[in-house]
Amino acid sequence: MKRVIVLAAVLALVICLAAPQMALAKKTLKLATVTPAHHAYNDGAREFARLIKEGTGGEVIVKVYPGGQLGKGERELLEGMQVGTIDLAITSTGPISNFTPEMGVLDLPFLFVSPAHVDKVLDGPVGMALLNDMSKARLKGLAFMENGFRHFTNSAKPLTKPEDFKGLKFRTMENPVHLASVRQLGAQATPMSWGEVYTSLQTKVIDGQENPVAIIHANKMSEVQKYLTLSGHFYSPSPLTMNLSKFKSLKPEWQKLFVEAALKAAAFERKVIRDNEVKQIEELKKWGMEVNTVDKEIFIQAMKPVYAQFFNQYPSWKEMVKQINAAK
Repeated sequence: MKRVIVLAAVLALVICLAAPQMALAKKTLKLATVTPAHHAYNDGAREFARLIKEGTGGEVIVKVYPGGQLGKGERELLEGMQVGTIDLAITSTGPISNFTPEMGVLDLPFLFVSPAHVDKVLDGPVGMALLNDMSKARLKGLAFMENGFRHFTNSAKPLTKPEDFKGLKFRTMENPVHLASVRQLGAQATPMSWGEVYTSLQTKVIDGQENPVAIIHANKMSEVQKYLTLSGHFYSPSPLTMNLSKFKSLKPEWQKLFVEAALKAAAFERKVIRDNEVKQIEELKKWGMEVNTVDKEIFIQAMKPVYAQFFNQYPSWKEMVKQINAAK
């Protein structure tokens, strides 16, 4: 009887010692965003995490860190991925173009005409080529999520024509195309980390900013901005990106799973963004924002010099724009 008790005790000890090792056998990856937890980026991130957990039988766990927990700015997230302190991130293309200039072509003003046009391009050869190009920056582009079409907000006056922008100061991302486009309208473009924007608007350091409706709504811009102009001047794709070395360290079947899961999660996230936009605009109106529309053709004509500037700087963009226009 004593021998049985001793054997049971030894077995229990072995199980206790093995349990932490079994837990350690799981691979845990950190996926970061700078957007609030209720923003669609994080809906897409959580869907991706679910698909990875399911596809690996729980052997790989993706933990989502929203709201700038691992870096207040998107450039910080990209640099964190490059050095390996962050495994995955969802960011806008703006800071990515500082690492891989070809990605900047997607930021040209009024490039896309509809969500269907967006999907055809981003999920087609142009989009895949741009994701693959991120390997130059030691990153693996998995799929394009989105933030949607971008619009202007400000606290000074309604903006319905290019002349209305003269003399106003707008926060933009650290993005050469965005900076040039806002300046082309006669406004002052001020690059600024997103974490500083609300306070800068509140204290009138800047007059306005530009972002998709989802970001304007999630961050309650209505508290510090009176006017929303539905300009749709830029489209904001948002790649789900991974540290390239970490991706290559996955076994081949998991690499395939990560790409497939990313594409499914991206489709899921885009639908969330698009389904929510009309409701969010109505809520912004209820919260006190005055919403204006514009004649886009006037703005398209005003922005033409921006295309000439960047075609001169990046000749390959001209052919890519032809391919994008052909997909309309």
